[in-house]
Amino acid sequence: MRQILWFRRDLRINDNAILSSAFDEVLPIFIFDEKILSALNKDDKRVTFIYESVLALKKQLKQKGLDLAIFYGNPIEIFTKLQKEGFDELLCSVDFDYYSKKRDKEIEKILPVKRFCDSWILKPWEVYKKDGTPYKMFTPFYKSLDFIWQSKSLEEFSFNTNLKLINFDYSCNISLKDMGFKKEVLPEFLKKDAKQLIEEFSKSINSYVKDRDFFNKESTSMLSVHLRFGLVSARELFNKIKELNTNDGDAYIRQLFWREFYNYILYHFPMSQFENFKKLNVPWNENEDDFLAWCEGNTGVPIIDASMREFNKTGMMHNRLRMIVSSYLTKNLLINWKKGERYFASKLLDYEASSNIGSWQWAASTGVDSVPYFRIFNPYLQSAKFDKEAVFIKSVIKELENIDAKTLHKEGAVQENLFVDYPKQIVSISFSRQRTIDTFKRLQNEKD
Repeated sequence: MRQILWFRRDLRINDNAILSSAFDEVLPIFIFDEKILSALNKDDKRVTFIYESVLALKKQLKQKGLDLAIFYGNPIEIFTKLQKEGFDELLCSVDFDYYSKKRDKEIEKILPVKRFCDSWILKPWEVYKKDGTPYKMFTPFYKSLDFIWQSKSLEEFSFNTNLKLINFDYSCNISLKDMGFKKEVLPEFLKKDAKQLIEEFSKSINSYVKDRDFFNKESTSMLSVHLRFGLVSARELFNKIKELNTNDGDAYIRQLFWREFYNYILYHFPMSQFENFKKLNVPWNENEDDFLAWCEGNTGVPIIDASMREFNKTGMMHNRLRMIVSSYLTKNLLINWKKGERYFASKLLDYEASSNIGSWQWAASTGVDSVPYFRIFNPYLQSAKFDKEAVFIKSVIKELENIDAKTLHKEGAVQENLFVDYPKQIVSISFSRQRTIDTFKRLQNEKD
């Protein structure tokens, strides 16, 4: 048996399904998909991170007596060539977004494909309500899985030490420059491996629930990027947190299951990637200037602007800030969530299609278990509540660093300061809130 082990978003040797399930002769590979890369900005930090992670994986595999062949190009063409060398099957982890499914169907015409649901704890096709239909609400979904999240640990995959490496050219001749990218400086947390981040988070986990919404504090795990690209498995992370045996740890695990839930929804309702889950024909605001102001952080609302400017610079955003800026875009500016989702996709270091789509539809009140349309974040109240001294705002927007915090938390107050050159508000919070409520109420009445 000659097998190709295609690493994709499982860049690890611990708890890896394909390394456990493979047997006999294997060719481990990674492909830098030129179609995916061609859609990215040439200074995309994710490419540097993935490139370095792939080289680290190659080193780890070599320590186990294996290796990693690295390709750049069209996966269809690459597998067409490999098929001629007498391979019997291809092993890989599965993805549920549109492009991945379409690509994998084409590859399956070339080689038999054995898929593993290795980026998730759940197999979404195994979880249904009693009536045989998929869940659409998180809480019932989560409660039905109590046999998982109440367990002390989940079984992890073991490494098959009897694999035989196929004779192949494993020299890595592909550079970032060859693919049209340059090496970017990564945030400090991405220079740490998952083990280091878990250890650091474990020391502060008892304050997780109390502090997680305060975006001026470092109270989250910072593991989302490692989880996204599979440098740590969801099962291993679950087990590490469970070992701590704390209530805050259980609260963190509940958040892991939100990730599972959004993947579950994308699997069962794939068109939610492109359409409102709720069949609402929202008359979205098509003003491109409004959207551009949001993207650039020039809305005139300090917490929105600071969030977006920091995001544009780092590719990261605290979860509470993600909720605030997405609510502002979809509710106050009444701009289509798809635009925000695509913009986040272009920059977010931990971009996860299912979670990003699900979160944006949640904010827009168009998705499953989404926030009711009449619950709209007031960005000024949010910044006052979760960053009273405006530490975050001042650290990002330097022209505001000498402004009193209370002024930054009051609508329109910054613009009244004659000594500060700051954008005017695009729209008032009260007016835009009422506009959205009236719009959605009308849509609801039409639907009824």
